[in-house]
Amino acid sequence: MRVAPIVSAVALLALPSCGGGSGSSPTGGGGSSGGVVGGAGPNVQPIVVDPGPAGIYGNGAFTSVTLCAPGTSDCQTIDGILVDTGSAGLRVLSSLLTVSLPRQNDAGGSPVLECNQFQDSYQWGPVVLADVRIGGEQASAAPIQAIGSSAFVVPTSCTRSGLPSQETVESLGANGVLGVGLFRQDCGPACALSGAQNPGLYYSCPSSGCVPAAVGLNQQVQNPVWLFPRDNNGVILQLPPISAAGAPSVSGSMIFGIGTQSNNGLGTALVYSVDGAGEFTTTFQGRSYSSSYVDSGTNGLYFLDSSATGLTTCTDASSFYCPSTPVSLSATTRGANGSSATVDFAVANADALFNTPNFAFDNLGGPAAGTFEWGLPFFFGRNVYTAIELQSTPAGVGPYFAY
Repeated sequence: MRVAPIVSAVALLALPSCGGGSGSSPTGGGGSSGGVVGGAGPNVQPIVVDPGPAGIYGNGAFTSVTLCAPGTSDCQTIDGILVDTGSAGLRVLSSLLTVSLPRQNDAGGSPVLECNQFQDSYQWGPVVLADVRIGGEQASAAPIQAIGSSAFVVPTSCTRSGLPSQETVESLGANGVLGVGLFRQDCGPACALSGAQNPGLYYSCPSSGCVPAAVGLNQQVQNPVWLFPRDNNGVILQLPPISAAGAPSVSGSMIFGIGTQSNNGLGTALVYSVDGAGEFTTTFQGRSYSSSYVDSGTNGLYFLDSSATGLTTCTDASSFYCPSTPVSLSATTRGANGSSATVDFAVANADALFNTPNFAFDNLGGPAAGTFEWGLPFFFGRNVYTAIELQSTPAGVGPYFAY
């Protein structure tokens, strides 16, 4: 999940326009899903692209989740949860929790905590257990993270990067993050190892203080979808197309399962298998970039840099592109399985976009040297499938993207 540009977007909302014009809606991308996808059903959950609970979020897709103390009717529903296909696991601001959720403990009885680090921030908090209900689906006793808890001192090994924390509604722009990406756990086998091979995301926290620890797969924060008793092999995000000028808000759907119900078939969607990091290849202007991925938690199309694209960045925020007039571009996405198709997209002046009353844009872009991050603008007008690792689907075992 890319979070720094969202902070920049907040600042840009109050700035005068530096340009104008409009771009074209994205088209292409390997065909549509075919048939009826979505509609009513217990495996369908509404999502909305709007300013979010902080009222300042540009291009964020939000939903609600219900959390219950495991095996009880002691529950609460929290809205304003960011839907993120680029991560795994549910994280909720601890300040919002009114239901009492038991902590995940290690074999020695000490609480398990996580220092969840993104490129531009970190989130610290305990792993707790909850029955997670989304639509008509439930993941029972799922490990989730309660971020921003003051009960445990943040260790210096978590803060040594100097990055800011995102543990409030204002800093996160959301009440939590629902990671429904390609993987079952947020870390996986590496965090179960001891020694230098462990990336150090998880901690054991006895009364003497928190120390990095190896944590088994089952104790790590889990993608709740794969824990559903049914419709557990992936998700489909469905958002309608929007005009190049953007929209104040956009309603869509998150559909659970791929080929498990009459409303979630693949149809003619093209499958793109990925490597162990969840990445595929994008070719742009004759050069290939292997570290590409699809991520609804990224609020723009982040790709390459000005020297590679010829697009100027905004003078007031280098995290965004600000061409003087909208630019229409195309690239080819290619999966590890050889599937490929052309994706047409557009990049408009970010300052001009943010100087409108709109919060949903299909042509917001910015630089990301050496890679293509197909963020939320890619999702408008498409059914985008995310198949979870090791889960069987009609197109084979995940992980893969399809669109």
